[in-house]
Amino acid sequence: MPYPENKEFQELLTKIDTHLKRKLPIAVFRKPKESQLTAVFQFGEDLFRTADFQEKGFVFAPFHSEENAVLIKPDELHKVQVPSILPTQKGELKINDIDKEVHINLVKKGIEEISTGNLKKVILSRRVDYSSSKKPVEVLQKLLANYPNAYCYLFYHPKVGMWCGATPETLVHIKNGNLSTMSLAATLPYTANTKPEWGPKEIEEQKMVSDYIREKLEHTVANFEIGKTESVRAGNLWHLKSEVKGNLPANADIKKIIMALHPTPAVCGIPTQKAKEFIKKNEGYDRSFYTGFLGEINLNSPGEISLFVNLRCMELSEGTASIYVGGGITAESNPESEWIEIQNKSLTMLNIL
Repeated sequence: MPYPENKEFQELLTKIDTHLKRKLPIAVFRKPKESQLTAVFQFGEDLFRTADFQEKGFVFAPFHSEENAVLIKPDELHKVQVPSILPTQKGELKINDIDKEVHINLVKKGIEEISTGNLKKVILSRRVDYSSSKKPVEVLQKLLANYPNAYCYLFYHPKVGMWCGATPETLVHIKNGNLSTMSLAATLPYTANTKPEWGPKEIEEQKMVSDYIREKLEHTVANFEIGKTESVRAGNLWHLKSEVKGNLPANADIKKIIMALHPTPAVCGIPTQKAKEFIKKNEGYDRSFYTGFLGEINLNSPGEISLFVNLRCMELSEGTASIYVGGGITAESNPESEWIEIQNKSLTMLNIL
């Protein structure tokens, strides 16, 4: 157990475990760099969905934006402080090289499509299944211990399934009429005491995301501003990030704003619709909730929304953990390098298993 004795925290973990054994819907999360763990309990197996994000609860949305997000209703809400802890020791990791050639060929196909001018960028991903006997509550504790700078969560609904993750990317945060989001893209492995050296491919990739967000929001929000680009660390990876801020008008259509941002170029591509069509035709599997979004809506107060992109995640089922991972493909991409990048990304969830 990675945690010291803490009665309130342990009692909540026991309550979460009991709720899961009863096969009842639940969402548990901790925001980046915060110490509060929130658990949203729903009593009853009904499958609710949000129509306009005016409801109260926790939403879990799929990649395909035409499908409404699942809503966990807060029949009971618990918040506790997560004890200060040290990361768990990581064993020697065995990355699954299966389907390497398949993924490299997929990347080549993406580069070829970009060369025709139909696409500027496309995100291509894969799903890999691993055997796992870990209990969901144990997985949650390891996520909290190892990824303090990420949005860590555990989600379950008997009619949807069980997912967990540690995502570094905000979709949108709204509070008191103020909107914030981020332009996050590009990936390099973290090496101790070494600063990342970004090449033209990574810099252009992140700029595409910033330009997309500007196009979608600049005429919708007041005082729109994109901050300077910085290197940020997420677990064993570096990314390029720019903070984005603005003010919402009083009559803002919240659903329209969320749907304008989802899916972002960081999980889909540019142009969005053509990238989605390419992904659907060529990836060879259903992303489901991977690269969708999740988070709280109106849970603390009306109009307060905090949503994150579902990256660095896995789906848990009986004896199996399905890890989802992908990377951004541009004209500058190298297929072998893209393979190495998604292998590095897969370590976030493999460390937990």
